[in-house]
Amino acid sequence: MRSFAFYPGPTLLAGAGQTETLLARLPGGPVLLVTDAELRRLGLAEALLAALARSGREVRLFDNVEADPSRATLLAAVAAGRAAEVASVIGFGGGSPMDVAKLAAYLIGAGDDLDAIWGVDVARGPRLPLALIPTTAGTGSEATPISVITCEGGVKLAVNARPLVADVALLDPELTIALPRHVTAATGIDAIVHAVEAFTSARLKNPVSDALAREALRLLTVNLVRACDAPEDLDARGAMLLGAHLAGLAFSNAPVAGVHALAYPLGGMHHLPHGLSNALMLRPVLEHNAEAARELYAELAPIVDPACANAGTQGRVRSLIDGLERLCVATGLKLKLRDHGIAQDDVPRLASEAMKQTRLLVNNPCEISERDARRLYEAAW
Repeated sequence: MRSFAFYPGPTLLAGAGQTETLLARLPGGPVLLVTDAELRRLGLAEALLAALARSGREVRLFDNVEADPSRATLLAAVAAGRAAEVASVIGFGGGSPMDVAKLAAYLIGAGDDLDAIWGVDVARGPRLPLALIPTTAGTGSEATPISVITCEGGVKLAVNARPLVADVALLDPELTIALPRHVTAATGIDAIVHAVEAFTSARLKNPVSDALAREALRLLTVNLVRACDAPEDLDARGAMLLGAHLAGLAFSNAPVAGVHALAYPLGGMHHLPHGLSNALMLRPVLEHNAEAARELYAELAPIVDPACANAGTQGRVRSLIDGLERLCVATGLKLKLRDHGIAQDDVPRLASEAMKQTRLLVNNPCEISERDARRLYEAAW
């Protein structure tokens, strides 16, 4: 056996009706609840707020988190938590509220300066007790030690450090029923990309992350269209949540790569949802990687398209790429940059911005130069 390290995620609670169990794992005292205004409007946070009230905890509600949360939003959440002298933090929502909650818990607990902790394993201080409750099946943020924040000029910076791993996470499929179809689709594709990129990561890939990535890909590809077409199907919703969580565990150990690197500028510059950005760049980047990652892509292909199991490696690679694209189309996502208002003239800047994602590009199975990035954006246009 070759040497490797695998870091587990939070204690996991799965299924409906476990909010009280989650709260029992947090200390008493004031709690900072980080969410967004849309979830409040939909009423999804009301059961959690009622449970917090029954527990006797004072709640400092911060519901101003936007998609691709900004540095200013994060610092406002930290200030709110400090002013209320909170004893714990709960993140409730998609990846954006959970990312803000993770860093808020750390910054309040450790007292570090944000600009001193960007990067991998730089943040080493203590954080406040932290619970995460995803309402989308996609980011896997509840499983990971990663928080991504949009900074000046639309540049996305990340803190990736073990102290950001939550104490407990709750997967409740009932919380995802109200999601619009396009959100279910985009977040599901995000999770699929996590699984594929973790399995083919050039750094830190290991047998445990591989097993999680394969099972995540199976759960996600079987259930994504079902969850889109029948949103109240709790079995499909639960499978999507579990798949996203397993993919999160996989990529927090074997990090993501080129698809994410090229997706980030689409979110930072054009404010496209992260999952949609990944869907847009999925085929171009997989085709770029096809030879370097041929054996690994061929291993994944029968999960996506069982009919290709007896094909040669090149045939299976083609089946994987075509099968993932068919899945995106079946959910209703439009897969060209021009469909989302992005001009072809933006390609050079997109490519330049993608080159700043060095922490991701280093994980790709083969090099992506700025010239390559231009070509891949053009292919997606």
